[in-house]
Order: sequence, then C-alpha cells, then structure tokens
Amino acid sequence: MSELVTGEAVALELRPAKLPSRALAVLLDLVAAVTVYVVVSIALVAATASLDPAAQTAISLALFLLLLVGIPMAVETLSHGRSLGKMACGLRVVRDDGGPIRFRHALVRGLIGVIEILMSMGVVACIASLVSSRGRRLGDVFAGTLVVRERLPVGPVGSVPPPPPWLAGRFAGLDLSAVPDGLWLAVRQYLTRMRQLDPQVGHAMAERLAADLADRTGAPVPQGVPAAAYLAAVVQERQAREARRAFGHGAGGATATGGGPAGVSGPAGVYAPPPVHRTALPAAYPSHPAGPSAPAGSSSPSVPSAPAAPHTPVSAPPVAEGPSTGFVPPA
Repeated sequence: MSELVTGEAVALELRPAKLPSRALAVLLDLVAAVTVYVVVSIALVAATASLDPAAQTAISLALFLLLLVGIPMAVETLSHGRSLGKMACGLRVVRDDGGPIRFRHALVRGLIGVIEILMSMGVVACIASLVSSRGRRLGDVFAGTLVVRERLPVGPVGSVPPPPPWLAGRFAGLDLSAVPDGLWLAVRQYLTRMRQLDPQVGHAMAERLAADLADRTGAPVPQGVPAAAYLAAVVQERQAREARRAFGHGAGGATATGGGPAGVSGPAGVYAPPPVHRTALPAAYPSHPAGPSAPAGSSSPSVPSAPAAPHTPVSAPPVAEGPSTGFVPPA
C-alpha cells in the first residue's frame, strides 16, 4: 500500500500496480493500436496511390502519431486514466494526490512514452519501474502521476467471520429488539471488511460500534472481550434467532427466554420428538379382548396409559360429549 495525501490533508492508501500488470496493459493497448493502424494504413495507401512519395510519407507519419500517441492520450483524458488495456487489467492512472488526471498529465505521459516505450522497446520503462518504489516509469515521474490497482484481491465478501469458540452462546440473553437495522448493517460491513482496514482505524471503528450496540441492548461489553469479537458474537446470536424464527424451531423459546440456544430452555414440547401416531386395531386382531371399544365411526388416535397390573385392559381416552357428526379431528 502507498499512502498519498490529498489536498484536504486526507491520507489515502492505494495499491500501486506492479510491473507485470502494467506491462500486460501496455501490450494490450499496443496490440489494439497497431491493429487499427494496419487497417487504416491499408485503406489510406489505396486512397493516396496517386500522391507522390513525400506526401504519402507525411500522411503515414501523421497517422502513426495520431493512432499510437494522440488517441491513447485522448482516451486516458476522457476516461480519467483508463485505457483499453488498463480497463482489462483493472488499473487506473491517478495524480499524486489521488485525483483524476487531466490532459496535461496524459500529454506528458504520452510524449515521454514514445521514447521509453516505443523507441526503446519498453526497456527504459521496465528499468524505471523496477527502480521506483511505487513502480512509476519516467512518464509518471515527470507528469506527477501513479498507476494504481482498482480491483483488489479480496476474500469472500458477505459472510461474517465466526466469533471465538469461548463466546458461543454467551450473549443468548441480550435484548436485541432495540437495535436498528442501520446499526446491524454497519456492524456487518465492518466484520466483512475488517481485514482490509488499517489496524488502528479498524480497532477504533470496532470500539465505536461496540459502544453503540451496548447502548442499544442495555448491557455493557464484558470485560476482557475484544470489541470485534463482541460484535461477531452478537451478530451470530442474531442470525441464530432469525434462523429459528424462519424455520419455526424454537421461536417461542427464543421470544420467551431472550433467544437462548435451542434445546436448553423454552416451552414444553417445542423440542420434543414428533408424537407417534397410533391407529385403532381392527376387530380381526383381538389384542385387547376385554377393553372397551371406541365410539362407532371414530378413528381418533389414542395413547394407551401405563397398565397398573399385568393383563390389565387398556382404556381409550375420554371423548368429549356432543352431537356425533362423523368428523374426526386430525392428530
């Protein structure tokens, strides 16, 4: 990372482009420019066949400078430092203060580039880039510019890193209902990008977010718990509650007990295994010859009670009195 200071005294951390990526970008630009130059030259030779050799040489030289110098400078100026090769490689030319380049910067880079890239076959540019601490060639030094990377290799974004194992379930009793969505979004963005921040800036941001989250929940940050770990543990607790609420497992327990872990607390029967459905045996199987039979037309399931003594007949559960409709409620 290269620290640049803007006109407002703001320090910017930019990643200068390395020599291989810059060489590939220049190569792509040259291939495109030479292709266009060859096509236009063929058409121009056919159109100027009647002219004398001096005029043809002058036109060819003007076409060479226009396609290999003038058009690249115009493209970099209009696109704020991005040529065709730089766009393909994810690079951009910026000023020393991090701002976009103007025509004078592109003009100086283009004119010096004719000498150090075209006339020397890129040898001077490579040596200057290797010697410079920020990979700048002579055109960048005289123009006051820098080639930086726009696309940085980052890890997968969107997943919050898990908290330390010793914090699992520690914040199950927090009341998270007063935390606004904007604060949750800020915490998630910090956790997904904290490895890309400066350590001091990231620590200060984590402290501020942890203080805001503690004010909303009404419980202070525990002593000895880092701010980033506290944020990750609280976000994981919220995700666990949302998952239980979405899938219907432990929603009542999470509301009543502040979102405790599944299977620890909650109403009776919430985490119990599903009941076993038993159907009445047909009359052809005299399993309980002495037991009373269920009412006619009823097939409601029944759970036999524990027998008090061996060979004690199992009684059916009482049936609510009322007019018989023939409808049997589901189990």
